[in-house]
Amino acid sequence: MSEGKHDRGEGERGDVRAALDFLAAEFPNLPLLVAGFSFGCWVGLRAGSEDARVTSLIGLGAPVNNVDFSYLTRCRKPKLFVHGANDIYGAVDKVESLVASLPGENRLVVVDDADHFFVGKLDQVGRAITEWVAPSNDV
Repeated sequence: MSEGKHDRGEGERGDVRAALDFLAAEFPNLPLLVAGFSFGCWVGLRAGSEDARVTSLIGLGAPVNNVDFSYLTRCRKPKLFVHGANDIYGAVDKVESLVASLPGENRLVVVDDADHFFVGKLDQVGRAITEWVAPSNDV
């Protein structure tokens, strides 16, 4: 159990930066990718968009109904969003509008019949991420 205190994203962003510092020290020659789910999507993508060591971002279950993702309008890094068609915290049309408004290469994968937690659909989430991170070389 965490003994930390919820800090409306500020302290949590510091946690993401600390994790990035650790990863950059452990793997100095590899690009970093930030992925986050729900609140972690909002916090992680913000920290990742601000960090030059991070080359791409993945947002799962973006809670666009209640939080502001406008900071991403300044981020040209490639972004993947995976979203449940029945996500109560993020209306699909709002996620579509967000992704369409962002600079750079961006992809949205909407998982049919999936809720916010992708219950019973995690295989599709994994496939979407794998295909985006390591696209097939099939011609």
